[in-house]
Amino acid sequence: MRADLAMEELTVSLRALRAVAADFPALPAPAVHVSPIFPNRLELSLHDDLRAFESWRLALGIACEDVRLGMQSEGRTWVLEAGTDFAGASVRLTAFSAVSRSGGSGA
Repeated sequence: MRADLAMEELTVSLRALRAVAADFPALPAPAVHVSPIFPNRLELSLHDDLRAFESWRLALGIACEDVRLGMQSEGRTWVLEAGTDFAGASVRLTAFSAVSRSGGSGA
């Protein structure tokens, strides 16, 4: 991160945020992250709702095969990740959801 980064250098990611808000106002609100470390990246995170991830994936035109599934917290949390370019920015879409454990076997 540069110490002299000006707010105007976040313009690409902030314009992308404005575009997603204008283009998809009915979609579930994600946590939003814009950082001077990656000034051209917009990060959208969704928690406890994988259906919201799917809605965003479709809206952003991300192909199913471009979604990565991972686990964290010793297998207790699913993580879906995908990325695309939108409105000139690199957009990263991430969702976290607890893994459902059913049945009496403890598996």
